[in-house]
Amino acid sequence: MSRTAAQNCSVMACSSSSIPVRFPFRLEDRRQPESCGYPGFNLSCDDLGSTTMRLPHSGEFFVREINFPGQQIRLYDPGDCLPRRLLQLNLSDSPFSATYYENFTFLDCPMNLTSRSSAIGCLSNRTRTVLASSDESFVNSMATVCSTMFSRRIPISWPIPYDQGPSVFLNQDLQLSWLTPDCVDCEMKGGTCGFASNSSQNTGCFSIPATGRTSKSVLIFRIICLTIALPAIFSSLGIGFFICCRDRRQSTDPATVTPQPSVVAVGLDDSTIESFTKIVLGESLRLSGPNDNICAICLAEYQPKEILRCIPECAHCFHAACIDEWLKMSSLFQSNQGRRSGNADSLAQLPHINNSPHILKVSVRS
Repeated sequence: MSRTAAQNCSVMACSSSSIPVRFPFRLEDRRQPESCGYPGFNLSCDDLGSTTMRLPHSGEFFVREINFPGQQIRLYDPGDCLPRRLLQLNLSDSPFSATYYENFTFLDCPMNLTSRSSAIGCLSNRTRTVLASSDESFVNSMATVCSTMFSRRIPISWPIPYDQGPSVFLNQDLQLSWLTPDCVDCEMKGGTCGFASNSSQNTGCFSIPATGRTSKSVLIFRIICLTIALPAIFSSLGIGFFICCRDRRQSTDPATVTPQPSVVAVGLDDSTIESFTKIVLGESLRLSGPNDNICAICLAEYQPKEILRCIPECAHCFHAACIDEWLKMSSLFQSNQGRRSGNADSLAQLPHINNSPHILKVSVRS
């Protein structure tokens, strides 16, 4: 495929320490051709070399990171009061959408009642502390000492676990995503996405590197199968030996033993697993929520462009290939389908709870 439209579009940046900018974004004050960016994806540089983006109805934000394979951008407020900006956020007439929305109740509380670490500092003052929570039980418990200011549906970057009290999520960056143009497959192949021609807004993929490596997900699946198969074989041999010895001892006993029906434990189906959030890691490897940079199942460090899946009840993330197999084989979540929060047993058995290698803990329970 010809690179007619993309050949003049190099990776740009506002400064040596700024984030790289490439298609579908373009730096409009760096004299790049309009064909280097998709409509609505214009960025700018301020006097200090920071990368900025202006939303049509919500004003200017600073850009923290762009995750090109995941088609996500992280923004923060130049005035360091993102909660105030979120209350007035309007994404209409832009190509971006919020990842999640949550209903928050804002509370006006006495200064000596709450910790400053859980307060929204830029909305508080010397006489009052402003809190925001999506937990109804927490809001009700504070009703006698705090007054309700208002309730709003607020965009957030990560699903919030239940029973978390006053939320600090609103003080974090705003994560937005885009669907068009769709460059996910091209980015995952290591190619360069851009317009297919100067006269069309159809996108193409250029400079795709040749690959011949074995799929990591296939390798992980083989390891999981092996760690499950070996204990199962030894268990079967032990049970067979026990039954054989028991039958010999009871050979003179005329009593008939009624066989018990076997119970096969089945985990979640594919459609339920696919409904869990899937993300593609960016170059910075930063994850929101209670996560570090290691998959708790295979114990491998995360790499850029890897696909993770997150459990909605607790917001922990794992390699998608690892956790998908675990969820298919574990019966612990089967009784909790359709409910937002799992029971204590199911959460306690998730691979992130313990510190030992969790791939050996995958089991089928009756």
